[in-house]
Amino acid sequence: MEKKNCYVCTMCGYIYDPEKGDHVMNIPAGTAFEDLPDNWVCPLCGAPKSDFNVQN
Repeated sequence: MEKKNCYVCTMCGYIYDPEKGDHVMNIPAGTAFEDLPDNWVCPLCGAPKSDFNVQN
């Protein structure tokens, strides 16, 4: 199985790791960034999904 990309918040540096999900926002492990709800925001600073970039 291919590893899903991690995404980093350009505002605060928080890293969304699909393998871990986001327990603060009740996002289960295994949820790809693209599958996050449109209203999902960074759990640390509240930045929208549009402020995230794929982590290389």
